[in-house]
Amino acid sequence: MKMGKEIQQRPKANVSSYIHFSLNYRKKLKKQQPNTYLGFKDLSRRCSEKWKSISMREKAKYEALAKLDKARYQEEMMNYVGKRRKRRKRDPQAPRRPPSSFLLFCQDHSAKLKRKNPNWSVVQVAKAMGQMWRTMTDVEKQPYEQRAAVLRAKYREEREAYCEQRSTRKKSRVSARNRRRRS
Repeated sequence: MKMGKEIQQRPKANVSSYIHFSLNYRKKLKKQQPNTYLGFKDLSRRCSEKWKSISMREKAKYEALAKLDKARYQEEMMNYVGKRRKRRKRDPQAPRRPPSSFLLFCQDHSAKLKRKNPNWSVVQVAKAMGQMWRTMTDVEKQPYEQRAAVLRAKYREEREAYCEQRSTRKKSRVSARNRRRRS
């Protein structure tokens, strides 16, 4: 006999059409070659190559599976009464982390790229930016790395001041609480 409430398990998250395909493809590979071991890297490479080569009709099957799985997940989440994951609220007074040298580069060049290629998606622009960054020499990257270093130093100073301010606020709250208890 069980005592107390039964713990309801969180619904299993829905997966994409590519994940459905890769799980199916992995099973097929294991049936075809039961004694060979494929590492994650090799398996992933084979799956992605196969995914790129299959027809749209075949991909549509997996996309339908993904839609069904998403509907199942949403329905289960509607009936789920357990704890939902909550994002930790960011303190608005806390200093923001500084951008990396690559992000500074992106801020400078993304507008130009978008003007040159207005019909590109965000993904295409991001890929092009990554490619541009990879092809740059260390000398060309230097100004961005210097700016990033300056911003990191400034952030560290602001963070130290913020942490000190927070600790003094906490101490004052605790001492005020203690004074109230004594009186």
